[in-house]
Amino acid sequence: MRIEQLGDGEPEIAVVGGIHGDEPCGVRAVEQLIERDPDVERPVKCIVANEEALDRDVRYTDADLNRVFPGDPDADTHEERLAAALLAELKGCTTLSMHSTQSYTGTFAVLADETLALAQSICPYLTLDAAVDTSAFTEGRLIEYAPVVEVECGYQGSAEATEHASTIAEEFLAALGALPGGEPHDEGVPLYRLTHLIPKGAADAYDVPATNFERVAAGETYATIDGEELVANEPFYPVLMSPYGYENEFGYAAELDGRLGGSAAGDERDRPETPR
Repeated sequence: MRIEQLGDGEPEIAVVGGIHGDEPCGVRAVEQLIERDPDVERPVKCIVANEEALDRDVRYTDADLNRVFPGDPDADTHEERLAAALLAELKGCTTLSMHSTQSYTGTFAVLADETLALAQSICPYLTLDAAVDTSAFTEGRLIEYAPVVEVECGYQGSAEATEHASTIAEEFLAALGALPGGEPHDEGVPLYRLTHLIPKGAADAYDVPATNFERVAAGETYATIDGEELVANEPFYPVLMSPYGYENEFGYAAELDGRLGGSAAGDERDRPETPR
């Protein structure tokens, strides 16, 4: 784990990349911040998390880091030890964790019950297509154990994902007063809530005609398995849907659950605070 700091003093803000070793966008965004060394108004901790997995260009070495929090410093697996060390580094910090997907080129935040209030205050300041409440599927994830805004920044390995991550990181720091600027978007961010997994059986070929965050109507084909069409029994919004992103499921079904920020939510414009 690489740790650098911008500014002087005890950081109450952190930006993290490289939770997964095959998602370089957050790492590049963190490295760009370190190289640029902006004159921050509040100190910021910059972390590249899973250096071993990054060096091997794999998602993880022993276990998925974002499924083993809070970790164990005495565990046999690298990621469980790393999870405990990372949590210790993030104590007292409001944190941005940057990821990428194999299913979506845009940006969206991932939140849970534990981070809903934080997301409500910060996400309107970020350039996001959506926010997703994953409360039913957060076991072992960092957002269960720390005040973290987790953002999927685009398609895995793409230059666009790196650009998105860099923009999101700067907007996050501005929202918390570490960099100048920072204005919430008037329209807010649409909020979706995951309801269930969409399984896929063993097959030779898969296809997903459904588009993430676009409503699938009842009776509409959302995927195919070896050419056989899978038809929705009821309407849903696909999230993280792709043919090959997951081994045993296509992704998730969600429902639209309001907005974060914007005039519909009271247009709250107070700058978010870090926990103390």
